[in-house]
Amino acid sequence: MYENIHNWKHLKERRAELRTNSTSAEATLWQYLKARKHHGKKFRRQHSIESYIVDFYCLQQKLIIELDGKDHYSTGGEAYDEARDARLT
Repeated sequence: MYENIHNWKHLKERRAELRTNSTSAEATLWQYLKARKHHGKKFRRQHSIESYIVDFYCLQQKLIIELDGKDHYSTGGEAYDEARDARLT
C-alpha cells in the first residue's frame, strides 16, 4: 500500500513557522529558486518528507538543498543531520 511521505499535515504549522523565520541565506536562495531560474525547475521551500523538513525540494529532480546554520553544528544538530541524510539519500 502506498503511503504519502510528503508534507504531512501535522507538520504544516512547523513548515509555516520555518518559512516565516528563514535565515538570510535561505531568503536569498529562495529569491533565485522561486523564479524558476534554475533550469526552469520548480522548488518548494520548507518541504517535509516523512518527519524531516528540508529547506528546498525539487520534485522533478528529487533534489534536496539544505543550508546549514549554527543550529546544525551542535551535538544534537549533527546527529539529526546524519540521521536525516541517511534516510533521505
